[in-house]
Amino acid sequence: MPRSTYEYKAIPKDDGPVQEALTALTDKHVDIGFWQSYYRLRNRGFMWNHKRIYRVYIQMRLNIRRRAKRRLPARIREALFIPEGPNEVWSIDFMSDALVDGRKFRVLNVIDDFNRESLAIEVDTSLPARRVIRVLERIIARRGKPTCIRTDNGPEFISHLLQEWCESNRIRLVYIQPGKPTQNAYIERKNGTMRRGLLNAYLFYSLAEVRLMAEEWQLDYNTERPHKSLGYLSPVKYAEQYYQSRAEALKLYPQTANGNPSKIVESRLVDKIFEKPENSN
Repeated sequence: MPRSTYEYKAIPKDDGPVQEALTALTDKHVDIGFWQSYYRLRNRGFMWNHKRIYRVYIQMRLNIRRRAKRRLPARIREALFIPEGPNEVWSIDFMSDALVDGRKFRVLNVIDDFNRESLAIEVDTSLPARRVIRVLERIIARRGKPTCIRTDNGPEFISHLLQEWCESNRIRLVYIQPGKPTQNAYIERKNGTMRRGLLNAYLFYSLAEVRLMAEEWQLDYNTERPHKSLGYLSPVKYAEQYYQSRAEALKLYPQTANGNPSKIVESRLVDKIFEKPENSN
């Protein structure tokens, strides 16, 4: 055996300086990865090679887990549908904000596109797909189900749970194209109004306070606030006028009781045919 091998004494590695430098760096910049850390240390004058820094970096478990992006299916561009009656199209969307202590919360908004009525404002720190479904079921229990629901591509909305629920209830689920919020313009407009009039206007100290003020804001939005697109009527007043005009049409033309507006023209033709001539004996 060579003398050098026999007399060799292993020198323990002192990675203390490397660990201290990496800790100080990653505490200040929590989002950087290895190569950003390496070049920042080199630019500060530390001459450790990348292999040593990487070994310590892994031992300290600083490596960032990369999240693979979920590929979305191609979305077909659809023109913004203008409903002719209630419950034809609902729009749903999320908003985010924070309490005074820094805790973040989310807001789920649901509106009827026909009269811009706010159907629900759900507030909580987490609103998964199952919670979204419960909110929709609560609305349906009091006013019936919609024909269509329009939404963006948020993780709660592309969940298979919501898709299966819509299929079982025979509700068409329509997704807008990614990065095209104008395709969901009705609820985006409502979100902006709520942001200016509520979320940005007050400081909130608890979720209970947010829920209480959101309920008051929703009541004013539905019953008092005039909407330019509705002829400066509130959503509730606009719906009342719609149902009133529909009731009058059904009184004049009972044939339309089956809900087919095209029968109105036919009934007028029938009335004209059987109208008695003025000069007849």
